[in-house]
Amino acid sequence: MQNTLEFAKKGLNKNGFLDIDVDPTLDLEKEINRLKKEKNMVILAHYYVDSDIQDIADYVGDSLGLAQQAASTEADIIVFAGVHFMAETAKILNPQKKVLLPDFKAGCSLADSCPAPVFSKFKEKHPDHVVVSYINCTAALKTLTDIVCTSTNAKHVIESIPKETPIIFAPDKNLGAYLQKITGRENMILWNGACMVHEIFSHEKIVKLQLRHPEAEFIAHPECEPHLLEIADYIGSTSGLLRYTQESDATEFIVATEAGILHQMEQKSPHKTFIPAPPNNMCACNDCPHMKRNSMEKLYLCMEYELPDIEIDEKIIERAKLPIDRMLEISKKAGL
Repeated sequence: MQNTLEFAKKGLNKNGFLDIDVDPTLDLEKEINRLKKEKNMVILAHYYVDSDIQDIADYVGDSLGLAQQAASTEADIIVFAGVHFMAETAKILNPQKKVLLPDFKAGCSLADSCPAPVFSKFKEKHPDHVVVSYINCTAALKTLTDIVCTSTNAKHVIESIPKETPIIFAPDKNLGAYLQKITGRENMILWNGACMVHEIFSHEKIVKLQLRHPEAEFIAHPECEPHLLEIADYIGSTSGLLRYTQESDATEFIVATEAGILHQMEQKSPHKTFIPAPPNNMCACNDCPHMKRNSMEKLYLCMEYELPDIEIDEKIIERAKLPIDRMLEISKKAGL
């Protein structure tokens, strides 16, 4: 991540975005669509950003879908409404294209939990292990990785590695533990990282919700803690959860992942009810503060001025692209 001096050189404020007032009477949707057309831009948005951004994006998806779209786009400029590691991945796959992120400080607690220099020393202690890293990590960590994965393709990635080969899985310990359980891979070492959003769900409050909504199915993302996954009716990636709610006969769901996905669920199944799983704090929702740094105003400004843009050293791009390419190839063979 860049420091304040580097931000200033680019015209960004200390918080990592353009500090320019936007005319409150401006039709942001109209202007964003105009800029997109004039500059041949594509807007990629994650399920967890605000619904107004999801509605104006060219593609809304989870990490695998976004990576696949970034790899295949013919746009001149990629505008990534998501978090930093996602924009980095798009830049790695498109080094000659400009990649914009509305807010440079839209980071990721999971990525922050695994600093590359510390992980490098950890990796040195296990030289015979294959490193599988969840895509929610920095470009620097990807250079230390053999195969990247997402929650959608993680099982396929693990099963592509010979059973006798030991694995280091980073950075999410909860996803790693879930993969150990469903693949039977006992020779996996898990890095001790986690997502702040998926670790705050309250088991007690969820059980109370289930009592109040006995017909509701409890569905959860595998980044959730094991004791929550044990009581889930379905466990899946963000796109997997969305697909399940469309296909299930149930009409009520308690959803344990970032609440932004409920917008897509409600659009796909307007006749069904979706309840965000409650956290163990006083907040009524589970919003990722990093995803929510994206706004329509910041999206417009970054498209108008083409800042903040993602810059990555060529050597890092070269080394980080290999494990991403391996992931995309495994996903293609698996029909994902």
